[in-house]
Formats: sequence, C-alpha cells, structure tokens
Amino acid sequence: MSDTQRISTPEQHAALAHPVRQRLLFALKRQPSTISKLAAQLGVNKGGVSHHLKVLRDAGIVREAGTRTVRGGTEQYYRLTAPHLLVDDPQPEGTAALMGAVAQELDRSPVDHLLRLRHLRLSPARAAQFKEMLMRLVDELEEDPEGEPMHGILVTLYQEAEFRR
Repeated sequence: MSDTQRISTPEQHAALAHPVRQRLLFALKRQPSTISKLAAQLGVNKGGVSHHLKVLRDAGIVREAGTRTVRGGTEQYYRLTAPHLLVDDPQPEGTAALMGAVAQELDRSPVDHLLRLRHLRLSPARAAQFKEMLMRLVDELEEDPEGEPMHGILVTLYQEAEFRR
C-alpha cells in the first residue's frame, strides 16, 4: 500500500464532495472499521454509511480489509487505500464538503476546540515563507502512542479575492 493516494479523477473528486464521505475518511484514518461501527461513530444510519462507502470504494479511495464472523453474521471491514490523500487541483465542492465535515466534527467534539480566522496583509514572499512554516509545523508534529485521543488539524492559508467597486 502506497503512503499517498493521489486524488485526480472526476470520480474521485465527486466522491470527496460530501461531508459524510469526508467524515468516513476521518474515521478510517484512525483504523479499519465496519459499517455498524462507522454508523454508530458518525451518527449516520447503516444504509447511508454503506452507500457512501460504496462511492468511496468505487473511486478507489477505500477498500475492503477483511471480514469477521459475529453472532452468525459476517462483518466487512473497510480501510483507506493509503494513509494520506493528495488532492490534485482541489474542487470547490470537495473543499465545501471538507469544511462541512470539519464543522460537524467540531460540533461533536467532547472538549473545547480552537477555531480562529485572522486576516493580515503579507507580501507574496512572506506568504510563501509562512506557508512553508505551517507545513513544517504540521508535518513534523510527532504523534503520541496508540490509545491517546485523536485530534484534527486543518490549516489553510489563502489570499482573499479582491473586492472591486
């Protein structure tokens, strides 16, 4: 399994254009899981989870990861095809779905969270330097051992569109 899954096809972009599918990716990033466990974790019915997993599977973003027998039935496990996604040419629908999924996760967070938006003027050179610094900060942060709570980090730096009168 490769470390990074490139998201480049229209089918893959469409698969990422729904908040529930984004939240499924968040959950599967933690560990492989079943439809029942994902439904309980996300507060979504099993039929919805099954549908969204099929869309993600058909797009090659998740795959089946084995089965286990439980009370006479068989549970199918799902996992990400790669631990990291690299989205080529992000689409507005996927970005909106990601932001919606993050908003849902923030709403369900059991502890206080940080959400701060700041606008500041930066030269192109300083913006590039700041972007590199943010990427390094996030990429170099080492994880605590298994069993500790999972935290999400969403970092973005964007130039505002100019308003013209």
